[in-house]
Amino acid sequence: MTTMKAAQKRARAKVEYNAFLAGCPSRQLLDRISDKWVVLVLCALGGDDKPGPPGAAPADAPRAMRYSEISRLLAGVSQKMLTQTLRSLEHDGLLTRTVTPTVPVTVSYELTDLGLSLHHMTRGLRDWAQAHMAEVLANRESRDARTS
Repeated sequence: MTTMKAAQKRARAKVEYNAFLAGCPSRQLLDRISDKWVVLVLCALGGDDKPGPPGAAPADAPRAMRYSEISRLLAGVSQKMLTQTLRSLEHDGLLTRTVTPTVPVTVSYELTDLGLSLHHMTRGLRDWAQAHMAEVLANRESRDARTS
């Protein structure tokens, strides 16, 4: 029986990832990235805070943002939730946190290449939700009227 090196084990495990299996670690990642605050933070850092007309590409490019900018942009997010979200995204390598020694200290967040690749997908999800919300609300209203 031969022993596998760590890199060989990782390569083998990568081939075997299957989110439909209960023990697959990719399920944890799916849980993380399906959170609404994660999607919105990725969209904000990806430059989607000022979208153009429907169907048009976003006007802004990915950019670094300070905590307070992100907080103002994401209406309704608590300080605790935003802090947890940013920490988890940094832990997963999806964004970087840069501390600049100024008075007061300046902290900014920016997407990594990995985070930017996920941003492209979450932007589509957000765009879909915004484009189809009226239809979904109409369906809910129609369903509620039939069941009442």
